[in-house]
Formats: sequence, C-alpha cells, structure tokens
Amino acid sequence: MTTDTPARLLTLLSLLQTPREWPGGELAERLGVSRRTVRRDIDRLRELGYPVQATMGADGGYRLVAGKAMPPLVLDDEEAVAIAVGLRAGAGHALEGVDEASVRALAKLEQVLPSRLRHRVTTLQAATTPLTSGDGASIAPETLTVMASTVAGRERLRFAYRAGDGTESRRLTEPYRLVSTGRRWYLVAYDLDRADWRTFRVDRVSEPFATGARFAPRELPTGDAAEYLRRSMQRRQEVYDFDVTFAAPAEAVAAKVPAWLGTPEPLDANSCRLRGSSGDAPEWTAVRLALLGFEFTVRKPAELAEQARELGARLTRAAGG
Repeated sequence: MTTDTPARLLTLLSLLQTPREWPGGELAERLGVSRRTVRRDIDRLRELGYPVQATMGADGGYRLVAGKAMPPLVLDDEEAVAIAVGLRAGAGHALEGVDEASVRALAKLEQVLPSRLRHRVTTLQAATTPLTSGDGASIAPETLTVMASTVAGRERLRFAYRAGDGTESRRLTEPYRLVSTGRRWYLVAYDLDRADWRTFRVDRVSEPFATGARFAPRELPTGDAAEYLRRSMQRRQEVYDFDVTFAAPAEAVAAKVPAWLGTPEPLDANSCRLRGSSGDAPEWTAVRLALLGFEFTVRKPAELAEQARELGARLTRAAGG
C-alpha cells in the first residue's frame, strides 16, 4: 500500500493524464489502496483544480477532461525530454507559429529539468538536424530562454551585440518583448546606455546575462512590440508596396499567409487580393508567396513580378523543363 499521500496523488494524476477512462477498481489496484481512498484522492485533485470526471456504472470510472484553466502537468522522463527537444528545435529557428509563448514554455521547462535530463536533451539535439523553413539564422535556444525569462521577470538584460556593419558593443537593456517575423527573432528593449528604445536581431546577440536587477516597465511608443518592430524596420530599409491576386478563396489563403504579409481581401468565391508592404528583397517575397501553394499573379511592383518570373523559370529548369 502506498502510504505517502503526495506521492500517491502524483501517481494517480500521471495515470489520469493518459487519454483513457480508468475504472475505480483498476486505480485502486495500481495504487495499492482501497476504492474509498481512490475516491478521497480524486476529491483532493478536484480541489487542486484538476477536472476529474466520474462515470456511473457497476465499477465506476474516472478520466481527466478539459477544464477552464490549465492545471500543472505531470510528465515522465521520456515525455519531458521529447517536449524540450521539440521546443528547442523550433525556438532555434524563427518558424511561423513558434512565438514568445513557446520560448516562455521552454524557459519554464528547462528551469526544472534535472541535470541528467538536461544532458539528454542537449545530446539528442546535437545529434539531429531539423528540417526548417525560411532562411533566418539559427539561434542557441539558451539565448532565447534567458531573454524570455528576463522579459517575464522584468529583469535587466546585458549582452554583447554585433551590428549589421560588424561593429561590436555591449548593451544593458530593459527587455520588453521577443518578436518572431517568421524568419528571425528580434528583441524589443529599452537601451539604458542610449536612453532610447531599440530592436536587436537575436542571432547577433551573444553572452546574454540576466543581471537580477528589476525594473518598472516603460511605455512603448507604439504600444505594441510587433508594430514598433515593423516601423523600426521601415526606417532602416527601403519598403515597397505589393499587390497580388490569388486563384483561391480568401479563407484558404488567410490560413497560410503570415500576418506580417497582410490580410487577403475576397474578390469572389474563388479568388482574392493581397496588398501589403515589405522591406524584404523582392526575391524573398516571391519565394514566400510561392510557398503558400496557390496560383498567383503579381500586379505590382514590377521588380516583384520579375523576380516571380525568374523563380518560375529557375524551378522549371531544375525540373528538367
């Protein structure tokens, strides 16, 4: 019989988190306790916020269902390693859909991983090569997790930074948000030495260090980190407007197009129009549009249309056409 109540509750919770219904008798046998004890333990889990549903019947059954809030999960070693490896692989490349929330989750998980599991995660990731999309530079997951922790904890962050022209400097910042553009990660932060807001490409950051000094968050000029990054990028590079039509419903295109490219406008049931601005090279924009998987026509600018033609010809030659 399991007399350690906390340990028994964790074992019970681990069983209930598998996607099946557990008869009360089977749970009692697994835990080495009476059915009455199982019922009391179920009530304790409910008090802790776990939505355990009971079913009627001769034997009675229990299963964990979706609730209004996310209670703590209990993971075994293999599950923890699998999740950490997946999050690290995604965080290291600025993939669409892998945003700051994923990095925060990785930071929380790695904070509590035992050293033996952390070593397994590092070894496994070093032995694998993820197939990723986009041409952004890869980033050490540790860099992102340190940054995410300082953003969440409102803690000053110090790091070395290499600018686009190769100039190196050391920065002391008050980090505000991490932003993924689908190609790269950026940090939006208040630069204390320059007394102004700045954006930093995370792949150019090295030696990130959480200083432990707390700060009261300042008000960002635009109120939104993604918008601030967009305006900052527009100031630094030439931005052009584009106009493209797709031979596909707006809903289908909207499900695949990243938000930073714009929002499709329906023309009819089977076509739509996408208008927006980009600071990327026309060649990259042409590739990004082609990767959506729909027939499209570039209305403007001429440079983007030319790049689309060259891309099509290059792919035709590659296929032996």
